[in-house]
Amino acid sequence: MTVVVAENVNVMSKSIGPAMKNKDEGPILKMAETCAENGADYIDINLGPARKGGPERMAWLVEIIQNHVHKPCYLDTSNAEAIEAGLKIHKNDWGRPVINSISADPGRMELLFPLCKEYNSMAVALLYGPDGIPRDENERGELAATLQATAAEKEIPESDLWYDPIVVPVSSQQNQVVSCTLFMSMVTAIAPDAKSTCGLSNISNGSPEKLRPILNQTYLCMLRHYGLYSAILDGTDKEILSIAKGGFPELDDICGRTADGEDIALDSVDEKMKPYLKTAKLLMGKSLYSDSWLDL
Repeated sequence: MTVVVAENVNVMSKSIGPAMKNKDEGPILKMAETCAENGADYIDINLGPARKGGPERMAWLVEIIQNHVHKPCYLDTSNAEAIEAGLKIHKNDWGRPVINSISADPGRMELLFPLCKEYNSMAVALLYGPDGIPRDENERGELAATLQATAAEKEIPESDLWYDPIVVPVSSQQNQVVSCTLFMSMVTAIAPDAKSTCGLSNISNGSPEKLRPILNQTYLCMLRHYGLYSAILDGTDKEILSIAKGGFPELDDICGRTADGEDIALDSVDEKMKPYLKTAKLLMGKSLYSDSWLDL
């Protein structure tokens, strides 16, 4: 079972962005309600940079959403004042809020970890440092250690950190996908009490639209094999929500065995599972990415 964070209340959405700007509750509440009905556990409220009017907009969004959907929120913006405005108004009756995110940048950590303590919030510990995205699983581990140490200094318990290894598109950075997966296998050793999360749909960015679902579904199960606690994903996609809640055990089996290094022969699985096995091998770097990987 994977905790689902619905990514749909996003300023970049063609319908939600204008609704945020115009304070039009209708599309926002409809989206939040749909995601909750589909089984989402958190609603991510993504304002982007929110340089103008960010605090007021975040507070308004948290209030209207929680008045209609009894779910905790991810507060997702680079504007620290907007995050604090959301934390102030967040109702913790249905779960604690999560700051999305705190990177390993010293300024960002110094600014946001105190807000976690003041408002009883948890935080996504984003493995992004002053030099950008880490090159491999070892650099991810170093950034995780930095975040963990700084959080401890600010009296934030390890259990309140949700490590995000930064999922990247397999279509353009296949080696990075493998590194991200390997880091996930290290999380329990690095921080046994911490949680983990990821922006799952990033794995399929840049791939043909018809191929995105199988990439998302397969990678979800691969990361879950290594203990993935939660995933930020499309809360309107009932199929992947069903998989997140354990609805496709055959896929979990194929992904777990492949992640553990078993070389499963294609002719040993039925026709339904062959595309998933090919995709799992691709995501483990056993074959090179191309838009035709399922046909090979």
